[in-house]
Parts: sequence; structure tokens; C-alpha cells
Amino acid sequence: MPSSIHYTLTISNWRAHQFTVDISVPEHAQSSLELSLPSWIPGSYMVRDFAKSIISIHAYTDAHKTNTVSLSKMDKQTWSVDSKGKPCIISYVVYANDLSIRSAFMNDQYAFINGTSAFLKVSGFENEKCELDIKLNEDDPTTASWQAYTSMPVRKKSDTGFLWYFEEANYYELIDHPIYVGVADTHSFNVDGVTFTLLFSGNNKIDYDRIANDLKPICKHHLDLFGNPHPIDNYLFMTLLADNGFGGLEHKYSTALLYPRFDLPQIGDSETKTDSYITFLSLCSHEFFHTWHVKRIKPNVMVMPDLSQETYTNQLWIYEGFTSFYDDVALARAGVIEPQKYLDIISHNVSRLLQNAGRFKQSAAQSSFDAWTKFYKQDASATNNIVSYYTKGGIIALGLDLLLRSKSDNSVTLDSLMQLLWQQYGIDEKGTPDDVIERLCKSHFNIDVSEYLNSVVYATNDVDLAAVVSEMGVEFHTRSRVSAEDKGGKTNQPAIKNQLGATLKTAPFGLSVTQVFEGLAAMDAGILLNDVIIAMNGHIVNAQKLQRMLDNTQQPSVDITLIRDGRLLTLTLKVMRARSEMAYFEINDNEKLQKWLGMKN
Repeated sequence: MPSSIHYTLTISNWRAHQFTVDISVPEHAQSSLELSLPSWIPGSYMVRDFAKSIISIHAYTDAHKTNTVSLSKMDKQTWSVDSKGKPCIISYVVYANDLSIRSAFMNDQYAFINGTSAFLKVSGFENEKCELDIKLNEDDPTTASWQAYTSMPVRKKSDTGFLWYFEEANYYELIDHPIYVGVADTHSFNVDGVTFTLLFSGNNKIDYDRIANDLKPICKHHLDLFGNPHPIDNYLFMTLLADNGFGGLEHKYSTALLYPRFDLPQIGDSETKTDSYITFLSLCSHEFFHTWHVKRIKPNVMVMPDLSQETYTNQLWIYEGFTSFYDDVALARAGVIEPQKYLDIISHNVSRLLQNAGRFKQSAAQSSFDAWTKFYKQDASATNNIVSYYTKGGIIALGLDLLLRSKSDNSVTLDSLMQLLWQQYGIDEKGTPDDVIERLCKSHFNIDVSEYLNSVVYATNDVDLAAVVSEMGVEFHTRSRVSAEDKGGKTNQPAIKNQLGATLKTAPFGLSVTQVFEGLAAMDAGILLNDVIIAMNGHIVNAQKLQRMLDNTQQPSVDITLIRDGRLLTLTLKVMRARSEMAYFEINDNEKLQKWLGMKN
């Protein structure tokens, strides 16, 4: 009996950050309907309880919404409608004021809406066709020029500027297409028969031609890696521009990005690629790579996850980690950045990991499993207690590539493994078992990688980069940091001599402590989070003066004066030599490095 279900999304009141959804439910066999909203969005492993943003909800038997149907709330995200099998309309209002790529937001320029924040699932109709109408308030002059954009298939052409028509095969496909309605700049380009559209919120003076030209070879790299036929014909890069903010979330046919508008190249800028622009290109590369690796190749438990509660997997090091490797290396392979710049990016990632004492307490597999409670809910102690499956996973991927090459005389690479994953698990979206990497390497390449994986994935050992990167034509080194802003990489600046072991930020008076690192002087002295350091050895300090005095002292300890919860304290800080925790790479065989990257001379 179930047939298509119809959703109407109306941008009803942007001033109050509200949109309205009406669901037309046809005649059905159930005596009552269960309605539910996801509590998390795939790709972002944290329960967000989207239903908390539903302001009001009612059910009716008629289109004029005069005859109500009994509706009761069952739990935080579930409602029951006493429909008695008859057609009905569910109408509800949603508050949208979360400027991120995970939920919903609207202002005077646009409305951005994820389906997991907007569309209730109706029991019995999950696998039926979904029709979607998107409507504007015709009486609002602010939205008169707004347009609707989504990667969802068009049901029919709009004959008005206030109404658009889309459809999807089922509920789960419906919620995988973020929606943008508003003022936007768009720019399209084609790579190997796939049409890519860049969408940026608002009207800007951004150099879209330059961004498109830089993205073309990156997109081609990913398309070539996984081969024909491509799983997409069209792809939408949807970017919300803000003064500050950063984020990206993958979808099957699009990605939603959040990025600072002035970190992107403006018309008339020089051709030099800033670090912030390179980061944007890497972000686009990362999310587009997920088109294959996460959205189609995925852990078995994520093939049809329960969106009402946590879905645990220890495989995120494979999915986010491997993608973190490819997002940057693709830029170098495509010639968008120089090889040395790529090595500097790796240096930053390795340096971040080397400063992280949590890598000795939590494995990459454990980090994956505990993403819900630890990675996505980090506090100031995170660096001491957890490890990032993104950062360490990317380094594991690099080490695995070099291991496969060394054991196969360069006939097997990580690319070979990715292609095999796509053929075996991605095309049919079967879902990967936990031991998929070890299993495929052994069965298809006759290479045993179990010792490596047991060491760096399931135990807490570091990837021994110094022993393996010669395969790339480079040497791995570490050094002491040169400043608080040091991210790693090769430098000619003098290193600091002694290390405080805390992250500081300027306070109205003194230096506020925002992190304290295990095994270093600050924690040993009893300096705590949120302390405000005001003096060393009786002298008022700023960040530069504190480091200079610490480096120049000839004594085994110094006095640190600080404010803690309104109290004035003086602590004894032992002088500790700076650790060699900043990574850098030196090229010793440029031809070998270019060959490893697959670059043409």
C-alpha cells in the first residue's frame, strides 16, 4: 500500500531562523505512524540530537490544517500519530541557527539545511520514493532573489522563482543531500565527463576561475585512481563563507564546506598560493575523495547505520586516515603544490603527533571506536590522553604505502589497495570487515602486513618514518621548536633551549594557560589549566619575554608567579631542555621523490 511520500520545505521566517516542513502521508496499512529524526549525521560521529530544534509539531487530516490528529511524543526524537491508516499531513517548525556543515542555519543571505536536521522519517515509508518541494515566502523582499541548490535529482522544472521540485529514491537518499537556498556565486567545470559546480554563499570577489583551475587536476587524480565507470555524473562543492570557521562534510554527490571568505584568492591577488588557500584545496580534495572512500567503500556497520544512536567501528583510521593521506598527496601529484611544500605539510602532521602524549595511551583503532565520546568531545586534556585517527591514520597510510612498495619491488602501492577496496567493497557498497586491510594484502598481493598493523594500529607504537622514507628519496629528522607558533618543517630560525610545556594565550593581564602537556616542566611544577602567568623571577612577562628569560637562565629552576581562581601563587619550575618534537624532511634524491609521487619530469 505505501507509495511516494511528499515533503514541502518552506523558508518561513529567516529573521527568527525558522523553516517549516509539511509531510503529506498517503493512505497506509498501519493504525498509527511513528515519526523520528536522526540524532547524528553520517560522517560526523557525535550524537547531536537534532530533534531538539523542532519548535512545534502537529498532525492534520486535511490540507487546510483544520482537522487535527492525535500526536504524542515517545522520546527525545520520536513521535506517534494516531492516523488510523488514513492520509494525513505532519507539519512542524524547525529552529535553524547552527553555523556549521552538520545541521541547519539561516540568515539574510541564505538558508543551509541538512536533511538529518529537517526531514522526519515516517515508519513504513523509509524505502518509498520521496518528493521534495522547496518554497520561499513570496511576500518577503529579502528572499526574492534567492535560488535553491542541491545535488538531489530534479523532479520537474520550476516555473516560478519561489518553488523548486526534487525527488529521491528513498528516505536515506533524501537526507544525504544538503540544501542551499539563497544568494550564491556558482562556477562549473568538467573533468572526464563529470560536471563539477562550485557554490559559494553570497556575492563575492573571489577568483573562481583560479579555484576551478587548481581543482581540476585534483579531481582528475581521484577519478583516475578509482577508474571508470565513475559513480557520479555531477558533483557540487557547496561552501558557506564566514568571517571565521572551518569544516567539511561528505555526501554521495556533494560536499558541504565552511571556510573563511578572505582566506580564498580574491580577484587581482598574486598567483602565490597562501597556506590558507592550500588548506582549502586539501579540504576539497579530502571531501571529494570520500565520494568513493566512506560514501561507498565503508565499514560494514555503516552500510545501514542506526541514526538514532551511536554506531561503533574501529575502522575510522582506514577511512579518515587514508583520506587524510590522499587529500594532500593528490595536490603534489597533480602539480598544484611543489614536492617540498608537500613534505612540509607532512612535517606539520607528524609534529602534531609527536607533541601528543595521548598517542602512547590510545591506539588508532581505539581512537576510531571512541570517536563519539573522545575525539568529538575533546577538552584541554585531549592531547595528553587521545590520538587522532585522522593524523595518525594518515601517517599509517604513508607507512603502509612504503611497506607495500618495499615488499613488492614497487609493484604494489597503496593505490593498488585502494583500487582493490573499490572493486571488492565499494561498487556494491558491501561494507568492510575490521581486518579488511590485512586480509586484502595477504590474499591479493601475498604481502603480510599484520606485524605492521598490530604495531601502529592496534598498539600504540609510532610509524618508524626514519627507517622507511628512504623509499621516497627523503630523510626524516626532528628538532626542537623555534617558537610557540612553530608547526614543524625545515627552518633556519634558532631553536628554543628550554621548554615550558604549556600553551598560552594573551590575557587582559598576563598569559592564560590553555593546555598543559604531560612529561614537561609546567605540569611537573603544578601549573594548571586556566592559570594566568604574570611573572617569572619577579619580572612581569609576556609570551616572548617569558621564553627569552627561560632560555637565558643559568639556574636549575625559576619562580613562576600566577593567578589561580583569584589567588596569587608562586611555583617553582624546573628548567627542562626543549624536546626534539618538530619533524622535517630533507630531499636527498629528487628523482626518486618525483617517481614516488608519480610526477612527470
